[in-house]
Amino acid sequence: MNLAIVSSSFRKEVSDNLEKNCLKTLKEKGVKDSEIKLFKVPGSWEIPLLVKKLAKTKKYNAIITFGAIVKGETYHFEQIANEVSNALMQISLEYEIPVIFEVLAVYDVRDALKRATRSEENKGVEAALTALEMIGVCKNL
Repeated sequence: MNLAIVSSSFRKEVSDNLEKNCLKTLKEKGVKDSEIKLFKVPGSWEIPLLVKKLAKTKKYNAIITFGAIVKGETYHFEQIANEVSNALMQISLEYEIPVIFEVLAVYDVRDALKRATRSEENKGVEAALTALEMIGVCKNL
C-alpha cells in the first residue's frame, strides 16, 4: 500500500487539520507511516500538477488532496474551484487511480475549518476512508 497526500499550504489551518484527521484514520486502519507520503504545494491551484506527476510514477494506490478555496469579492474563487476539480477528475480517469478530492470550496473560512475539525462528518476522516475503500474496489476488478 502506498498513499500520497497532496496538501495546500495556503489556508494552512484547514489543510493541517484535514491531514491530521486523515493520518489518524489511516493509522487506525492499519496503514503504516512508511506507506504514506505527504507533499505540500503553495496553493490549491498547484495541486493538480503535482497529482499528475505522482500519478505518472504509478507508485501510489491512491492520492488524497486537501485545500481550501474561500469565496472573495471576485470571480477568482469560481475559476480556481472549477479548474482544480476538473483537472483532478481528468487525472484520476487518465491514470486510473483514485484521486480523493477534499479541496473545500466554501463561502466562509469558518465552514472549511468546521469540516476539517468536527468529529462528525470530518472531511479528513472521509478522505482516508474513501481512499481505502477505492483501493479495495479497484484491486478487486
